[in-house]
Amino acid sequence: MQNCMCRFAAKQFRRRHDSGKRRACDLKKRRKGMGSVALSKIVEQLDLKNVTPEVDIGKIRITLPEINRPALQLTGYFDHFDSKRVQIIGYVEYTYLEHLSRERRLEVYKQFLSYDMPCLIYTTKTTPDEDMLRMAIERNIPIFTAHKTTTSFMAEIIRRLNVELAPCISIHGVLVDVYGEGVLIMGESGIGKSEAALELIKRGHRLVSDDVVEIRRVSDDTLVGSAPDITRHFIELRGIGIIDVKTLFGVESVKDTQSIDLVIKMEEWDKNREYDRMGLEEEYTEFLGNKVVCHSLPIRPGRNLAVIVECAAVNHRQKKMGYNAAKELYNRVQASLTRKRNPEEE
Repeated sequence: MQNCMCRFAAKQFRRRHDSGKRRACDLKKRRKGMGSVALSKIVEQLDLKNVTPEVDIGKIRITLPEINRPALQLTGYFDHFDSKRVQIIGYVEYTYLEHLSRERRLEVYKQFLSYDMPCLIYTTKTTPDEDMLRMAIERNIPIFTAHKTTTSFMAEIIRRLNVELAPCISIHGVLVDVYGEGVLIMGESGIGKSEAALELIKRGHRLVSDDVVEIRRVSDDTLVGSAPDITRHFIELRGIGIIDVKTLFGVESVKDTQSIDLVIKMEEWDKNREYDRMGLEEEYTEFLGNKVVCHSLPIRPGRNLAVIVECAAVNHRQKKMGYNAAKELYNRVQASLTRKRNPEEE
């Protein structure tokens, strides 16, 4: 044990992997970037009421995650107005329009609706007047109403748009929810990722995606993984074929999305390589600019991969809660060596 600690102490300030290996280990990735989302999907998710059914929303897509409350625009100030955002009329804007004369409202509506916008949403149980409805239909701008207050609705739509429009890549791997930690298992094809995931499912954990994982960067700190619609809940097992995890093991064995907290990279055992035996230094891989803790797991016959993945997930969770077993052992060894040196110095 002391020899191991000494070897670590001699090289603890040396980088073990160059920056290239930390940047996703030369994986082939398909970047989707900031795309668009169908307006109809957002309408369904937020349970909005369409008060302009005459307008076809089938081809309308939202391209920006930000929203806009057009208070200044309703007063006639249109400098720096981003009409490509979803426009939200709250209670303040609604009451302001109510206090205007009909002639002035028509002027405001005409100028405001002259811009191309994906949609207009009234919140806090407010509804558009007949003039607004007529002019919006003429310009093919859909209008919806929401029962929620403006603040809560804005928080909800921004959250959903940030997820739907987040930068996205697809990678080869398996994503599993292990004790609440999102564990992304990576490695070459045929190394045993799916088999390890199946054993984890048998042990009560939940599958998110097998073979292809779509990763979205929803914030500077959070990566969310999900499965493509076509392969959701399926696992491929060589020699057996495709199995439906949800059907075989029940709905409690699958999950649609999961934050990615830990990456485990499986690789063939190399007797000439020195593997980390202490875990004092964290290694990272990077997706879309976000770093995630990464462990390299050498594969040898007889190793119970599911148990090792479970231990890695629990240990990672313990570190996030403030306890690091490797540092605790290191401190004990250092304290022991200090006690042995003190009598000699005296």
